[in-house]
Amino acid sequence: MRVVCAPTLILISVTICCSLTEKLSNGSSPNIIIMLMDDMGWGDLGVLGQPSKETPNLDAMAAQGILLTNFYTANPLCSPSRAALLTGRLPVRNGFYTTNAHARNAYTPQEIVGGISKDEILLPEMLKKNGYISKIVGKWHLGHRPQYLPLEHGFDEWFGSPNCHFGPYNSSVRPNIPVYNNSEMIGRYFEDFKIDLRTGESNLTRMYLMEGLDFIRRQTEAKQPFFLYWAADATHSPVYASKSFLGKSQRGRYGDAVMELDYSVGQILSLLQKLGIEKNTFVFFTSDNGAALMSGPQESMSTFLYLEVDLNRFLLICVIMRFMQLHASGSSGGSNGPFLCGKETTFEGGMREPAIAWWPGHIKGGAVSLQPANVMDLFTTSLALAGISPPDDRTLDGLDLTPVLLNGSHQLDNRPIFFYRGNEMMAVRLGQYKAHYWTWSNSLEELKEGINFCPGQEVPGVTTHDQKEHTLQPLIFHLGRDPGEKYPLSVLSKEYEEVLRSVSAVVQQHQKTLVPGMPQLNMCDLAVMNWSPPGCEKLGKCLKPPTSAPWKCNWPH
Repeated sequence: MRVVCAPTLILISVTICCSLTEKLSNGSSPNIIIMLMDDMGWGDLGVLGQPSKETPNLDAMAAQGILLTNFYTANPLCSPSRAALLTGRLPVRNGFYTTNAHARNAYTPQEIVGGISKDEILLPEMLKKNGYISKIVGKWHLGHRPQYLPLEHGFDEWFGSPNCHFGPYNSSVRPNIPVYNNSEMIGRYFEDFKIDLRTGESNLTRMYLMEGLDFIRRQTEAKQPFFLYWAADATHSPVYASKSFLGKSQRGRYGDAVMELDYSVGQILSLLQKLGIEKNTFVFFTSDNGAALMSGPQESMSTFLYLEVDLNRFLLICVIMRFMQLHASGSSGGSNGPFLCGKETTFEGGMREPAIAWWPGHIKGGAVSLQPANVMDLFTTSLALAGISPPDDRTLDGLDLTPVLLNGSHQLDNRPIFFYRGNEMMAVRLGQYKAHYWTWSNSLEELKEGINFCPGQEVPGVTTHDQKEHTLQPLIFHLGRDPGEKYPLSVLSKEYEEVLRSVSAVVQQHQKTLVPGMPQLNMCDLAVMNWSPPGCEKLGKCLKPPTSAPWKCNWPH
């Protein structure tokens, strides 16, 4: 029997999963498409209130499917959230966190030594049991060294990159990020795959669309069930769009990128209908974390600070990544709607995501679900749809959402949602209530430099600039009445006492049974960067790495 987070859910989730696995296994296995956007906010979709209404295809997808308004990621930063999706496990379990400092967000820049553990079982590995062919298009972000790449973890095909599209770099100091076709690089960002930082022009989203469409056509012709993980990253800084979309949005360059992604979603859904496989293809759209609202003095591309230290044989470069919002002349960031703060924080704006499920003939169109759900649920739900039992040798945090999506069930309404930042459980949601055990936006030192993760949204005692512990008396919000987390319940109220009693039991059980995985994001080393990726010899793009000199990565927030 697999283990889930709350003991009251164990019997329910296992019974649901087993019955659905048995039922679905008798029919054909549906194709599965997961569309994961990058830094797209809850409020970026017209159907969720974006006033410029520039997402007609996503709005139509919601009208034909089900809109999940209480859907969360597993971490407020890219790499851990993606690891959680593909393993069905919290980052603290699957190793995508750091113990170098308390409650720090960590990810997989070029200099990271680690990556997804060989002990983790990823979704495409499980889907192979029922003959699925799997492809990832876009950003991987679970480690760039050969042993961590997608084809080593169940994917059959890949077109995209292992890291963010930062750059351009001076190749003598830092290599440009490679782009892969399956197991070999076919070029590098800025060298062979252009991104114009001044204009924002790039054809990458168009390439990702073409790759996705081609994969769908080929597998349909082969009558092969498929899993497409479409992980486009145009809304991550530096934001980009193809020439035909630049200047089209009322929202600036970021809006241009959203419009092109929306168009791409429409093209994929249209192809499914044209091929006549829409009733046999489950499609889910969401984002990896909240929109980046970080205000700062410079453009929202990565800014690297280099500290040179003479270590006799080696020049150590300590890299601090800072994400900043573009000037008004360039691009504005995304919208998290009514929710507090954004990316990097465990407030609602950092972890509540847009989410739409689409499956004509199976999901009732125009439905809205208030079910609290999580990106990790996509792992377990996909297995249920494919008629595959989940692994029983590990704790899974994802639940099977098929009763909710297909039957409108309310059996899972009281499942908990945990909000982690690094190695610390910062908050938990249970029903309509959210209890903060720790609060922190970003440091006071960064704030003095003009970097703020909650610009224009400061809430005294809530958006704290030091790590504030509330373990003995958590801050509790009713998210139905107060989605912006501005007015905590009075600790003297009966409501507070009753909620605290329920939440405390869930937290105690979670912490009692939690076995953290080996942290993969602790060590950095310039020698492991993308100097000589597989395939570089054929292109004449191999670079000489420096001598290895590992250090503990510095994660500032």
